[in-house]
Amino acid sequence: MTRRILSGLTSVAVAATVLAAAVEAAPLEVRIASHVSALSPLHMQSEMFAAEIDKRLPGQFEFKLYPGGQLGKEKALINNVRAGSLEMINVASSVLKLDKKLGLFDLPWLFDNRDHVKRAMMGVLGEKVAARIEKQGVVVVGMYENGFRHVINKVRAINTPADIKGLKIRISGGKFRQGVFASMGAIPTKVAWKEAFTAMQTGVVDGAEAAAYGFYEQKHYEVQKFLCLTGHVYTPSFLLASTAFWGSLTAEQQKVFKAVGADITVAAYDGSAALEKKYFEAMKSKLAINPIDLPAFQEATRPVYKSYVESQGDDWVKIVEAAR
Repeated sequence: MTRRILSGLTSVAVAATVLAAAVEAAPLEVRIASHVSALSPLHMQSEMFAAEIDKRLPGQFEFKLYPGGQLGKEKALINNVRAGSLEMINVASSVLKLDKKLGLFDLPWLFDNRDHVKRAMMGVLGEKVAARIEKQGVVVVGMYENGFRHVINKVRAINTPADIKGLKIRISGGKFRQGVFASMGAIPTKVAWKEAFTAMQTGVVDGAEAAAYGFYEQKHYEVQKFLCLTGHVYTPSFLLASTAFWGSLTAEQQKVFKAVGADITVAAYDGSAALEKKYFEAMKSKLAINPIDLPAFQEATRPVYKSYVESQGDDWVKIVEAAR
């Protein structure tokens, strides 16, 4: 009887060990959600991150990507990751509203080009921005880009600040961006993004401002004539993790996540530039695409910086200038 009991206990112990090993081997599900489509740089960045983690930590995670607002709009995604109900997100503009200091990125013509962005964001500015965001109760795994924003319209090509005067432009973003267009004589108009095509088609607005992929995916080129490469605002993207999810990782896993987040940065910038070029190429037969007189716009909108500097200081602005 004793042997039978011991044998039974041994079998139970072995089964428990096997079960524990199976549970331990099961990959951890990690959702990465975004508010923008699979055509966006953000989705590409999430794919790059997940693929590289799979290489360095094979079998430990199962990544599931949810682009296009499948798990909620941008603000809701940020709230959910802060609450710990979502593991990771890749978002953009709404992060800037978490801290007024981050309003820096709504300032017009802050960066000359993507190389200027890289020098600033892969240096001191990036470090300060990440530290500021993490005060909001999230972990910054990586910072990449949503891209430069441009203006599309059906009235005329925009070459100088005077060309934008009188145009009704669908504009998103904070007060700085709204104020910039208004100061140049444009008429900033609020329209839901998904309604922008119809608004332009029916004349509610003359045009809109957005990143290249936005114009392309929404087929705005079908109802517009001019795509002006204003590059008036550059918006970073932020790959964020919830503190709850982060705390569930081992120290080694955290180290690899941070390393991968940093290591894919250059490739993410290059990939974003390639996507932008691809969409411009696809649209160039549909409408006229033209550059602008950048110094004229930078000079015309310089007074807008005064409001930001008065409330948030000029330390970050100086960092950007030093990287110019």
